[in-house]
Amino acid sequence: MQHPMDFPGYDGFLGSRASFMLDVVVVAMLFVVAALCWSIYEVRYRKRYTLHKRIQLTLAAILLITVTAFEIDIRLYGWEDRSAGSIGGSATPTVWKALYAHLIFAISSACLWPVVTYRALRRFPDKPAPSTHSRSHVFWARLAAIDMLLTAVTGWVFYLLAFL
Repeated sequence: MQHPMDFPGYDGFLGSRASFMLDVVVVAMLFVVAALCWSIYEVRYRKRYTLHKRIQLTLAAILLITVTAFEIDIRLYGWEDRSAGSIGGSATPTVWKALYAHLIFAISSACLWPVVTYRALRRFPDKPAPSTHSRSHVFWARLAAIDMLLTAVTGWVFYLLAFL
């Protein structure tokens, strides 16, 4: 689907009105969720603690870089014109509600993940293994993983409502 408007910023690659960075984030979150599930499987069922640590630190770095680039793009070019389909247009109330729902999970994830990661790095040995921190880590990491999944799902809903 091509759109005739000349929106600010770089056009995306998924065929919607979204910008390039919005498309990057939509696709990246597919990989993040898949890698997150794989990492949890590896640590829970196969006891591969070092692999889990490496995957989580890699995901944290990827998310930091992607979200930073995305935020810069949004601050420079906005998103509402693309959502409305016209320069100077406004997003619909439904799109705003979807965005607010997404932001609840995105902001809480952005706060929770660094804390869980920091505490794991400080309280587990360099070569990860079960310890006195395990019980707390499982609780908070599970919460962070659910939060990240809900961040992705609400982000995809926002994308579909706003740009298709």
